[in-house]
Amino acid sequence: MNEKVLVVDDDEGVRQVLGQSLRDAGYRVSSAESGEKAVAAAREEAFDLVILDMVLPRVDGMEVLREITSAKPELPVVMITGYASVETAIKAMKMGAVDYIVKPFRMEEVELVVGKALERSHLRRENVYLRRQLETTYGVHNIIGQSPVMRRLFALIEQVASSRSTVLITGASGTGKELVARALHFNGDRRNRPFVSVNCGGIPDSLLEVEMFGHVKGAFTDAVADRPGRFEAADTGTLFLDEIGNMSMSLQIKLLRVLQEREFMPLGGTKRIQVDVRIIAATNMDLKAMMEEGRFREDLYYRLNVIFIQLPSLRERREDIPVLIQHFLNKYCGEMNVTAKRLAPEALKALMDFSWPGNVRQLENVIERAVALSFNKEVLGPEDLPREILDEGLVEVPALHVGGDGFSLDEVLATYEQRMLYQALEHAGWVKTRAAELLKIKRTTLIEKMKRLGIPLKGGVARGGGPAANGTGAIDPAPDQGANN
Repeated sequence: MNEKVLVVDDDEGVRQVLGQSLRDAGYRVSSAESGEKAVAAAREEAFDLVILDMVLPRVDGMEVLREITSAKPELPVVMITGYASVETAIKAMKMGAVDYIVKPFRMEEVELVVGKALERSHLRRENVYLRRQLETTYGVHNIIGQSPVMRRLFALIEQVASSRSTVLITGASGTGKELVARALHFNGDRRNRPFVSVNCGGIPDSLLEVEMFGHVKGAFTDAVADRPGRFEAADTGTLFLDEIGNMSMSLQIKLLRVLQEREFMPLGGTKRIQVDVRIIAATNMDLKAMMEEGRFREDLYYRLNVIFIQLPSLRERREDIPVLIQHFLNKYCGEMNVTAKRLAPEALKALMDFSWPGNVRQLENVIERAVALSFNKEVLGPEDLPREILDEGLVEVPALHVGGDGFSLDEVLATYEQRMLYQALEHAGWVKTRAAELLKIKRTTLIEKMKRLGIPLKGGVARGGGPAANGTGAIDPAPDQGANN
């Protein structure tokens, strides 16, 4: 213990007894015999706790309490009172005192009250610190961008952050959907309540229901105890349903019921549980197309789509790329404890010209890789970037020579066509309906060309036939987007 306590009492004997006992308990102690000196000391020095007598000459304890809590609202104050003034002590607690002790007191009682007051103070300070950290991490200002489309996004987040309405966030993989969901939560009036996330695409359908709604003991063989689900964990807060497009039709019906009735029943349960949960859902799929194909419920879509947020791809806000690059350079140079780095103009141009199918996440991976592999270099050049970025758009066309054997035009055109199809699919997150729109062809035509050129109908294979990589700037399409899209 190294906490510093200020004892305020006009009785020198009380000051000495309290001071010595608290010192013996391991506290550092200062004292003041009047309200004026107490207020001055509290303003000038850093104390962890004040023990304040209710009755003081000239300026009484209530006025001193008012002055101290006004100047330092985080500083806990314990009042000393007589038996006849307990009601006044309770009034003091309503004004900001954290507890009181009654004369004549025993030192064991004083030490107990002081210990509890300091413990509560530490917890409060930790909560304030954590809240500030969360606001720093997930505040609107942490979403990097200065383009007009991003400024509109920031304004919308601030406008609807405290609303209870459900939100549907759409955008390609890597555009920052979860970051926006967290910004909505931590900038709203539920910021001090739970934020719970469920990845609907990362949990098998058989387990997702239990994950969301929980189960009671005995609901199935391994259910040896009650287990609350994510809905119950998020009560009074926010539940973020990521990859909502991967949810089965049966679970969609149950989710719709919760949105309508604000209650649910755990698996195997007989009692309904009421919850106050704000739902934020996100997807990189085309839910309207899925509705038309009968794979997403229309009533659930309109329940979710009360507030709609469409996140732009990185190529739609290229003016933000330099700002993002500088942010990631600062971040990873700091994390790796290396000298600050900058990009050579030709490297910046290559990054500006790239199509960024993996969006901001891919750009971050590229910068992290460049910082990690550049050793002591201060200026990063094109040689520090992945070959994929430098080669995009380049098509090697063989030269015709007099007397030569020539080349197959069909093969060259097929190679170029394959690259263009890969590029469109990657831009569209492997949603074939969207990729066909980018290429201005029918979806059926796209599928025929993919089969003819040996392109897999599902995402996950990068140009060149190898598996797509993460963390090296390679293409990172969303998993299993393709066969039925």
